[in-house]
Amino acid sequence: MKLLRRIAAPAIALGIAMSTIVTPSTAGATEVTPADVAGDTPLSTISDSAPADEASAPRWRAYVNEADERVKEMWAYSPSMDRDIPLVVITADESAGPRPVIYLLNGGDGGEGAANWVMQTDALDYYLDKNVNVVIPMEGKFSYYTDWIEENANLGGKQMWETFLVKELPGPLEEKLNADGQRAIAGMSMSATTSLIFPQHYPGFYDAAASFSGCAATSSLLPWEYLKLTLDRGNATPEQMWGPRGGEYNIYNDALINSDKLRGTELYVSNASGLAGKWESVDSPRFEGLNQQVQSVAMAETVLTGGIIEAATNKCTHDLKAKLDSAGIPADWNLRPTGTHSWGWWQDDLRGSWDTFARAFELEA
Repeated sequence: MKLLRRIAAPAIALGIAMSTIVTPSTAGATEVTPADVAGDTPLSTISDSAPADEASAPRWRAYVNEADERVKEMWAYSPSMDRDIPLVVITADESAGPRPVIYLLNGGDGGEGAANWVMQTDALDYYLDKNVNVVIPMEGKFSYYTDWIEENANLGGKQMWETFLVKELPGPLEEKLNADGQRAIAGMSMSATTSLIFPQHYPGFYDAAASFSGCAATSSLLPWEYLKLTLDRGNATPEQMWGPRGGEYNIYNDALINSDKLRGTELYVSNASGLAGKWESVDSPRFEGLNQQVQSVAMAETVLTGGIIEAATNKCTHDLKAKLDSAGIPADWNLRPTGTHSWGWWQDDLRGSWDTFARAFELEA
């Protein structure tokens, strides 16, 4: 399948200087099942078709329709948010028997625009070859996929994404997928923070977690400003999400402060320096088909804006590394000397993180 139609062009490059610093221990945390986590929480209802009242076709649907038959569009009703959530699901080959599930989260726009795993990477093809189940929620813009303390009409009402993704969805969806009880979570940019928070809140629920170009800290001064910049794009504030900076709920959702709770989870963490690399070059495949003017604008935005953002998350990631190292908590680190905050590098992270996931699932890498 050749569906990499480039929408704008956060830049891409070939070739990464990979530095795996620490190899995680194979010792796992105590198994926690969806039923254990859900408790008395009402569960999602899973459907293979879009709701009858869906107003318009999402942009990513064409990619799913043109993909392999094992790539499906599903919808899940969230009791806590009282709305239907679209999912792109890559299903494992039934003949292989029960297989693990990877929950792959989109970044700032939640998949509602063009900046998502389906439209910007080869994730659908890549994971088909791995023969695992992959679940990509296609909503959740500027939500950090967390439970908010206030509603926000600009974002569609209640924001109870943690409840949905951890308590409501996994039980019925994994039963439908005939999953084997093993799961991982991965995210980039905004959701890279989330992919560290969830395993901390529910130790043992995820066998592995991957964070691409994220900021684990959320309560210190500069990371709080990063939250503001992201949420401002959705006409929202960090206070609506987590209350005052440094408050109890904000601290609860600070993945740096709570990093000791990652012990026992296999980890892959990546970040680049912010300096332009091969994915940002004029020969990058991501710029193919663009006229010279559009190409110049796209490259400039990627190199300048993407470089600044990646340099900021680079500092966050090194802070996390220092804390995990001091606590003796292992991780696979991919700290690149070049690269900006853009999709080419995150596509490469799908490949880098697979070794970590395969080890956690006891599969061949």
